[in-house]
Amino acid sequence: MHEKPYRSVLKALSWRLTGTLDTILVSFLISGRIRIALSIGVVELFTKLTLYYLHERAWNRIPFGRARDRSPEYSI
Repeated sequence: MHEKPYRSVLKALSWRLTGTLDTILVSFLISGRIRIALSIGVVELFTKLTLYYLHERAWNRIPFGRARDRSPEYSI
């Protein structure tokens, strides 16, 4: 069993939105400036989204830790 690319994209988007909100909050707490915090969050969103997608696709090619589905391919 493997994931389709669009599933990896949706997982990456949902995770990155969560992570980006965290980055914006932390950046704001450190800098005290919302504009800087938003700038950092936007850059981080795109770089980490790309890295996560590539990471997921690479792991999809590695069989380590996967079990074969033992159910029959068809049933009557």
